[in-house]
Amino acid sequence: MRIPLSWLREFAQVPADATAEDVMAELVKVGLEEEDVHRPADELSGPIVVGQVLSIVKEEQTNGKTINWCQVRVVPEGQPQTLTNEGIDPSGVQGIICGAHNFVEGDKVVVTLPGAVLPGDFRISARQTYGHLSAGMIASSRELGIGDDHDGIIVLSRLGLDPEIGTDAMELLGLYDQAAEINVTPDRSYAFSIRGVAREFAHATGTAYTDPASLVVVDDATGAGHPVNLADTAGIYGKDGCDRFVTRSVTGVDPSLPTPPWMASRLSLAGMRSISLVVDISNYVMLELGQPLHFYDADKLTGGITVRRANPGETLKTLDGKERKLHVEDLLITDESGAIGIAGVMGGGATEVSDTTANVLIEAAHFEPISIARSRRRHKLPSEASKRFERGVDWEIADVAAQRAVDLLVELADGTATTLITDVGTAPAGVVIELPGHFASQLIGVDYTPEQITWALTEIGAQVEVVDGGYKVTAPSWRPDLATKQDLTEEIARLVGYHLIPATLPTAPPGRGLTRTQSQRRRVMAALADSGLTEVLSYPFVSAVQNNTFGAPVAGEVAAVKLSNPLSSEFGFMRASILPGLLGIARRNHGRGFRDLALYEAGLVFLPGETVGTATIPPLGVKPSDAELDALYGGLPHQPMHIAAVLTGHDSPVAAAHVPRVYDWADALDVAKLVSDVLGVEVVVSQGAHQAFHPGRTAALSLRNGTPVGYAGELHPKLLAELDLPERTVAMEIDADTLFEASADVIVAKEISTFPISTQDVALVVDADVVAADVLETLREGAGELLEDIALFDVYSGTGIEDGKKSLAFGLRFRAADRTLTADEASEARAAAVALAAERFAAVQR
Repeated sequence: MRIPLSWLREFAQVPADATAEDVMAELVKVGLEEEDVHRPADELSGPIVVGQVLSIVKEEQTNGKTINWCQVRVVPEGQPQTLTNEGIDPSGVQGIICGAHNFVEGDKVVVTLPGAVLPGDFRISARQTYGHLSAGMIASSRELGIGDDHDGIIVLSRLGLDPEIGTDAMELLGLYDQAAEINVTPDRSYAFSIRGVAREFAHATGTAYTDPASLVVVDDATGAGHPVNLADTAGIYGKDGCDRFVTRSVTGVDPSLPTPPWMASRLSLAGMRSISLVVDISNYVMLELGQPLHFYDADKLTGGITVRRANPGETLKTLDGKERKLHVEDLLITDESGAIGIAGVMGGGATEVSDTTANVLIEAAHFEPISIARSRRRHKLPSEASKRFERGVDWEIADVAAQRAVDLLVELADGTATTLITDVGTAPAGVVIELPGHFASQLIGVDYTPEQITWALTEIGAQVEVVDGGYKVTAPSWRPDLATKQDLTEEIARLVGYHLIPATLPTAPPGRGLTRTQSQRRRVMAALADSGLTEVLSYPFVSAVQNNTFGAPVAGEVAAVKLSNPLSSEFGFMRASILPGLLGIARRNHGRGFRDLALYEAGLVFLPGETVGTATIPPLGVKPSDAELDALYGGLPHQPMHIAAVLTGHDSPVAAAHVPRVYDWADALDVAKLVSDVLGVEVVVSQGAHQAFHPGRTAALSLRNGTPVGYAGELHPKLLAELDLPERTVAMEIDADTLFEASADVIVAKEISTFPISTQDVALVVDADVVAADVLETLREGAGELLEDIALFDVYSGTGIEDGKKSLAFGLRFRAADRTLTADEASEARAAAVALAAERFAAVQR
């Protein structure tokens, strides 16, 4: 929210010499965050003065353009020219070339003299052009940075101004004003207005405050105004979408009249461009009081107004010219012709105010925040109005804001106010909060006196009643965020002063620390980083194709959580695998020249069960029952933690006498084994198949009991080509939660045996389609408890091996825990292993 200081001074006692920084320093004391400072004079400097056109000579050019050679007086006649910049004529009359044609001799205009600087560091100097020495420029609104009008220059009489020649035009147009920009948190919607910020400034400084609403005298109605029917029969969570609707009428408006400079300057400083007088008045009142308004061309309305939900298939062409398909949840403003606006978000083009509008119908309504927020997000229509409505607007201010708009239309647009007023709706019950007497002191740690508590709550506009044991507080209508005793306590701490709150270091309770899973996760993440991988984070939003490709080993439709309001329609699902996001990061880095990558990520995946969500949502303000909570939790998808890694390029930089190695499938498998080793869980590796991985270079990972935990290997060549990633890019993904559960609470290192080891090798000839890992596990089982380790060290097929066969060579290590093994014991164990392999696979010892 940008706060022009001249506007703020009308309602708060801001010192005349205070800067925007000074104002923000005070507002920070009451919890508002400073953002920026805006000063037109930082980009605009004089001399910029009022001049009067003495003569105009039109000269046609060879390019078909007609220019005006003007003589402009910039000091009063008979007075000396005191400016001495190069190019300024001592006579007080400047010769200026101007291409605009919307002015005549005798008009008073804004003249930027040599030495002036305009926005964009555009410096004015005397220069030869079109055969004349043009010493200055007659300025338009856009050139001064106060509007978008560039079709013609500023003629001051059309703004209702008749200043003396030579007057400082920057002061005349309010360009010495400045604005403080603050960040308004969503719970403090009242601060989206000059009214609210002026109140906060008064709180911070202890000075007087004038509520701008108190300065508006609302007319008494002498008859029923425009017919309005509140007919919302499908309110969200049972709440009506509109509980107050005020209309006022102004006739005989002159839409051609200009916006006065003071209003245009304030709107510009507040971050809103000046459009037209009628529209500017609407925006001005909204910024001043915090109540968004909507103006209709009364002559374009058909019958009365009805506020209702949209019908199936209904459409509306909004003010931005787009035809929008409406949702049955959208709250609409309609007349007999159909929808004429999305309530609180944007009006329809059929009834908009234009340059021919003579009669204006003013709408000041109070809408339910959730309805507005959902429509704004659904149609992607952020606006200043919706920003306020979805955070909460003062119910009591609607008629005041409508009256303020009427007064300005009468004063500035030559309109005539009617006394026909519509004001329908039911006032909400005031929010009454019980505040125990010592609650604030106990919660904050400051011994607040009863006087301080009463003062602070009264200062924010609440009604305070002292009762036995504490206070009964009625929250002000402009503070919808106040609902609990904690909210009131925050206000007390804020207004009495944050500086009084003592700074103490909390003592950690004994006997607590990381949970088992947290400790496991930290060990794994540290081990991966220590091994040279880089941790990254990716968005959990993916496409249906990505989920179907990575979410299951075989092709098919993967059950996924679909987002109802995705950031991008392309990525409308929650991920079933981490790899899509990880590969996207690898692709982005590879495209930027980082070719050797070893990335990993740990995060949740989302695997929906048979039930997703619930048929209804429990109402607000009521604690859900145990059954409702069970249903809510039951509707959540399963969210296990996965760990994934992607490696591409080389394992090390190029160096003298060193040739780096290209990552291969074994590296991906090593990363997976590192995770299991850190957790002390044995993972069985076997030949696997996954649609996202290479058909022959994929390892399936499982626990000893057969529970699958993931995959590792080289990614599919077609997939890599689609992603524009290098060949041989490898990856792994593992279910960390399954490993965490299988891991022992305390991992005990094995005792190092002092007894010697006995090593024996065996080569077995088996059918070519037999999986080596299955043979290895069979040998392990057959060898018994004396086998300490076994490894495959050779696979051979060719000369000496018959067709359709292969030779597998294994190294077996035997050791006893309590004695030195004899050669016969080792050979006996080896023979038992070979016998079991022969039984299961018809293996023949080579």
